[in-house]
Amino acid sequence: MAELALPRPTGMRPLPFGLALSALGLGLFALVLMRRPDLPGAAFDLDELLLWHSLLPRAATALLAGAALGLSGALLQRVLRNPIADPSTLGIAAGAQLALTLALAFAPALLALSREGTAFAGGVAAVALVLALSARRGFEPVTLVVAGMTLSLMAGALSAALILVRGDYVFALFIWGAGSLHQQNWEPAQLIGTRLALAAGATFLLRRPLGLMALDDAGARSLGMAVQGMRLAVIAVAVALAASVVSEVGVIGFVGLAAPALARVAGARRPDAVLLAAPLIGALLLWITDSLVQLTAGNGGDLIPTGAAVGLLGGPLLLWLLPRLRAAAPPLSVPATPRRRWRRPGRALAGLAVAALLAGLFALVAGRDLDGWALATGPLLTELLAFRAPRVVAAAAAGGLLGAAGAIMQKLTGNPLAGPEVLGVSAGAGVGLAAALLLAPDAGPGLLLAASAGGALGALLLVLAIAAATGFGAEKLLLAGIALGCMALAILSAFFAAGGPGSFLLLAWMAGTTDRVDLMQAAILAACALLLLLPVALAGRWLSLLPLGAGVAGSLGLRVAASQLLLTLLAAAMTGVAAFFVGPLSLVGLIGPHLARQLGLNRGAVFVFASALIGALVLLLADWLARMVAFPYQLPTGLLAALVGGPYLIWLLQRGDRHG
Repeated sequence: MAELALPRPTGMRPLPFGLALSALGLGLFALVLMRRPDLPGAAFDLDELLLWHSLLPRAATALLAGAALGLSGALLQRVLRNPIADPSTLGIAAGAQLALTLALAFAPALLALSREGTAFAGGVAAVALVLALSARRGFEPVTLVVAGMTLSLMAGALSAALILVRGDYVFALFIWGAGSLHQQNWEPAQLIGTRLALAAGATFLLRRPLGLMALDDAGARSLGMAVQGMRLAVIAVAVALAASVVSEVGVIGFVGLAAPALARVAGARRPDAVLLAAPLIGALLLWITDSLVQLTAGNGGDLIPTGAAVGLLGGPLLLWLLPRLRAAAPPLSVPATPRRRWRRPGRALAGLAVAALLAGLFALVAGRDLDGWALATGPLLTELLAFRAPRVVAAAAAGGLLGAAGAIMQKLTGNPLAGPEVLGVSAGAGVGLAAALLLAPDAGPGLLLAASAGGALGALLLVLAIAAATGFGAEKLLLAGIALGCMALAILSAFFAAGGPGSFLLLAWMAGTTDRVDLMQAAILAACALLLLLPVALAGRWLSLLPLGAGVAGSLGLRVAASQLLLTLLAAAMTGVAAFFVGPLSLVGLIGPHLARQLGLNRGAVFVFASALIGALVLLLADWLARMVAFPYQLPTGLLAALVGGPYLIWLLQRGDRHG
């Protein structure tokens, strides 16, 4: 199995590091106790009630949940030989939350029977799917994480769609899912503590096989270990720990990533030392974070849930780890480009344009009614155009913009796995939109569009800066995008938990629905698409020279910095405008460029226009399916596109090992 590894740390010891964290945690918790409200004059001691039934159970839950997540992450990293694996990056937490959401929406009896069992089933299903999708590349670390994070995005889209369908019935679960540690009794701490004790006992019994996991599979087998069976057993223990935390307090991400990483940086070298130190560091990390959340709380309660606060810390941690990761695996690659070359690529573009036009016409006339499938004509078509035409135009324009943005990003970075959704740029657009809704609740479409584009630009500039600092490697660029996307989603979770009139609007945006687009909005989006795509025709030389590298492009007379900046602004504007209408999850920005490359249309401006036309075609199909699959109900367009795009991304990663 391939492995990414952290360099051996020097100069620090785990014990002093742990003592420093303990002192910080005790100091902050003392401040929390000092700041608790004075409640005099009651018939019974409210101060004592608050202390023994809220503050102390909350602290115990934070410590035990942090330890459980730290041990879960350490086990996953050991058994998969992957220092960036944890319940969040492998999709376990998202799968558990989706299972709870499905149960609450459609089968509440399951929650009454066993909430923890339901979460465990969702976590097991998620990690099984991630492992199955990554098996062909030998569980290569980046493939595992990209598969897990893609699955997390798809699970998030499904949860958002369920909330839109079921309304207030499951919205409370979405808020709870942001990871709140508010407690009213000791029951969650007792349950998590019991599961942690059982997992610690299992880990102690498995310490010898876990030590052998430091060898490769062949070496472990030669010493008599059943590698696959042991791997599945350890993963089951890790999933059970994560599921117990999710079922009790919601999704708390990145503790399982941070605790083992900090243990290694602090000086823990042996596997046993990491497995011992990670739960302790995880407990202290979550306790410290929760104390900070309580200290910044106002009279209305916590400003953000603890899970969202940890997510905000986890993104920078993963970015900090990127330069320290060294790869023992071959570089990530994708299927080789066919040798087909079009003598007249304009004909191929014309063919794609005709296909997109026919798809749009089909979406306008074909559909279902109460009597079955039907083609709308005459007066009926005239009536339906008012409903169908705006969303068809919006889907085509947004798909074209996302496809073009993905193509430009791939040319900018020289990375065929880049795209606005994968690099966190679309999620950045969501942060811009949330900021505008928070600061100006009555903002009009123009301001919201500008805020969305501004958020996308900020995210894209940040990920490009990180990629430049780490050498523009495909693996590190993907992981940087994952980190930024997770930070953005943590911010959005905090926005949801805070409530307010913009929460439901932002939730609909996350699911990527186009059914609320009116004719004026569709016309604005189409006009923006034309304005943003026209400059691509003038940038053909830039797009041809930049993938050759800054040195070669500069020697051929290209002003590299200026061209990169202008193309970055263009791609960010495309992403921000498109994501405003179809959400952050479509993955059209990845599908369009790859299909264009497979068709042999991979040169300069032709590549961007081909990607735009294919993106329009894909999103038109997704929008039509969104109307038809659950008729008479409407599904979010972005959800349907994500359900196609997520598996496509993982398929590309699998094929890359054989065709790169």
